[in-house]
Amino acid sequence: MTLSTTAPTRRRLHRAWFVAAVAFVAILGAAGFRATPGVLITPLHEEFGWSAGTISLAVSVNLVLYGLTAPFAAALMDRFGMRRVVSLALLLIAAGSGLTVLMTASWQLLLFWGVLVGLGTGSMALVFAATVVDRWFVRHRGLVTGVLTAAGATGQLIFLPVLAQLAEGPGWRFASLTVAAAALAVVPFVWWLLRDHPADVGTTALGAEPGAVRTAPPGKANAAVRAVTVLAAAARTRPFWLLAGGFAICGASTNGLVGTHFIPAAHDHGMAEPVAAGLLAVIGIFDIAGTIASGWLSDRIDPKVLLGVYYALRGLSLMVLPSLFAATTEPSMLIFIVFYGLDWVATVPPTVALCRRIYGADGAVVFGWVFGSHQVGAAFAAVAAGLTRDHLGAYDLAWYGAGALCLLAAGMSVAIVHARER
Repeated sequence: MTLSTTAPTRRRLHRAWFVAAVAFVAILGAAGFRATPGVLITPLHEEFGWSAGTISLAVSVNLVLYGLTAPFAAALMDRFGMRRVVSLALLLIAAGSGLTVLMTASWQLLLFWGVLVGLGTGSMALVFAATVVDRWFVRHRGLVTGVLTAAGATGQLIFLPVLAQLAEGPGWRFASLTVAAAALAVVPFVWWLLRDHPADVGTTALGAEPGAVRTAPPGKANAAVRAVTVLAAAARTRPFWLLAGGFAICGASTNGLVGTHFIPAAHDHGMAEPVAAGLLAVIGIFDIAGTIASGWLSDRIDPKVLLGVYYALRGLSLMVLPSLFAATTEPSMLIFIVFYGLDWVATVPPTVALCRRIYGADGAVVFGWVFGSHQVGAAFAAVAAGLTRDHLGAYDLAWYGAGALCLLAAGMSVAIVHARER
């Protein structure tokens, strides 16, 4: 009698997970690089005498380009491939960050951090995550989308404590050079592990049937034209403006206001900048759970109801925030941080779901433009809050105004269903 000695076949980890991991690191890093101006406001003001409004203008340009570059970055990825576009984007980030150490005038901050870093991070926004998921995953799409979406906001907050420590210790120039070095360090991994399509490495998307071939995207030369055409069609509908308006307020109340001005606002009340940056990092940690949970809820609850609840709760919390600032971290502030973290980008999954439900096959492109409005709102809030601080000596009016706008966004979100029935 012969005994079989054949060992069981070991299952290899699908290449899609390596691609997702590289995308996660790139998106996480890009968001972190974009966050650096938040810890530079006070050091730049102290060294150069630039006002908060002047510095915030550079941040606002960064935010606008981050959003408006996204739809066209998707077209560039179809034309030249994800690997080339993301590698070039990281090089732009490294150049923009590294050149800031040579600044002598405020317009250079506008060029380096506003334009170069804005274009670089904009090429790695949520459309990059959507492209990776669309090409490499059939199974686990919701899970991977949620994780990559969370990376975009979480990276911005996780990097803040480290950069704040560097800015306070060795100096803000050392922090900028660290960002540049980190961007350059990611480039080899992107070039080595990121691939445009599963067929490039002789496989199929995770969960696809054996031998399945992904449907080719629209003609490469017409990708940018399609993005503009979809915008023109969507702009003629009321739901688009309700979604875009609500998401603009979302950006104003997160990236533009809290992401940019929370640290200097806390500093105004005697809190050390590294401590304030640490609080923002805690927001990033809870943001992961909130975003993934929101994606799960979006499959089970009407997305417009979720948006209404998210915006209303965010608005009320921002109206309470001015009374919570102190020189030390009180329990009430920690409660706000946890609550706000769960709600930070929880609005993304239901917004994506509504775009898909209302606009069908064009939903992803429509979301790209809605995301652009998010960054326009963030840019407006970044400048408005800085000017508020310059003229009134405090940020209180900015917090109250953002809270009121969030309540307006809640009403706009609930109205989407009525707009659709018209």
